[in-house]
Amino acid sequence: MTDTSHLQELANEVSSILVGNEVRKARSADPKSRFDYAVKYILTDLWKASKSIPVRECLMSLRSGYYSENERYRDPNLTYKQVIAVFEGLKDAGLIEITKDGYLDRATGTGSLTKYIARDRLLEMLNGLEGHPAIEVKPDVDRETIILRDTIDGKRTLIDYKETPKTEEYRANLLTINRCFVKQWPDLKIKDTEIAALQDRLNRDDKLPIDLSKRTLDRIFSNGSFEEGGRFCRVWWQNVPSEYRKYITIDAKKTVEYDFSQLNPHMLYYAYNFKLGSEDAYDRVLDGEHRGVVKQAFNAMLQADTELLTKPSGINMDGLDISWRELRERVLDSHKTIQHLFFQGTGNKLQFEDSRIAESVMLHFAAMDAPALPVHDSFIMHHGYGGELEEAMRRAFYDRFGGDIPISEEMIVEITAKPFDEQPEMSSDEIIKGEVEYSQWQERDGMW
Repeated sequence: MTDTSHLQELANEVSSILVGNEVRKARSADPKSRFDYAVKYILTDLWKASKSIPVRECLMSLRSGYYSENERYRDPNLTYKQVIAVFEGLKDAGLIEITKDGYLDRATGTGSLTKYIARDRLLEMLNGLEGHPAIEVKPDVDRETIILRDTIDGKRTLIDYKETPKTEEYRANLLTINRCFVKQWPDLKIKDTEIAALQDRLNRDDKLPIDLSKRTLDRIFSNGSFEEGGRFCRVWWQNVPSEYRKYITIDAKKTVEYDFSQLNPHMLYYAYNFKLGSEDAYDRVLDGEHRGVVKQAFNAMLQADTELLTKPSGINMDGLDISWRELRERVLDSHKTIQHLFFQGTGNKLQFEDSRIAESVMLHFAAMDAPALPVHDSFIMHHGYGGELEEAMRRAFYDRFGGDIPISEEMIVEITAKPFDEQPEMSSDEIIKGEVEYSQWQERDGMW
């Protein structure tokens, strides 16, 4: 965690409150240092949570093994004994409130972390801090960003791995990309009055909150293999609903988004030397209708390693007059030449290829200190790089598959960025209105 004087002052104040409430001997130097670290760690997360859209709950593991297992992924400064002392102290002092107890089902290995929020007294302290946590607390670009997962006893688990030239290359490349990202300020320019609607949209679709402090990427590999998965993720702009992405700015400037058209079908057909043809891979399934649902079905069938006879929970088929099994068969019939590649877990291998293309594009622009923000099958950039972004995407795909792929300009938002002397004259009322409409966005921009 990066020091900020006002946050540190609050951490010192809260530490004094907690220690004053304890009935025990004073801690020696090392335990006291870890206690203070845990206080600041938890306060930092609560501060970030309080500024998220919508305000998010914080997560805490109360399981002792969590703080001693798998050294690669854990913060070595957090120890079970001191974290629990701080957490219980905050709770006893009325500074935090548990919203949902965590649990662990030892029979199945499933469970959830404890969820908690700041209570009014602590929230008032956090709101009194200067600045914004996404700006004041600098991202730790040196933390572990290359993550390997596997499914063990039916449970998705983080696993350790031996370093190889390849993992070191992945980490070094991602460090280059993240260092580029933290030099710029990506934000979401929406009117203050529209924030509530965005919150409702996120809650309604059970999307993760938008936490502007999540500004650096992790790369997550799947199935215990560094040749499966590899997607770049855990950044705030990937949580933004598609209709709001046009309001993303970089350093207060307008942005453009370019999208690979039908990326998975193109990769799949090229990889196995088949021809996709000119007809849209998804439109051909239901004669151009319900393209979004067809795309979800296509990708789910690629990802699955079983025949997927039951509809995946994330696919909403409301409005379709056919069953999941009928849709499944329509996808297979429309892609007869690659039928044998569905239900083979092929999706994870395609994700790896996708990630290599994304890495190439982001490294290209990182060399110019120009962040290319990845979102699924697309990239968002400062509008001035639009043409070069399209070319970089085409080149990266061609280098991997030896073929061309359509690129579409998805959206663009106009943000006034003219010098003051070139802007049209505005009345004082118009100036005040503009400042009020986007006051939160402008305040963050001013802090940056």
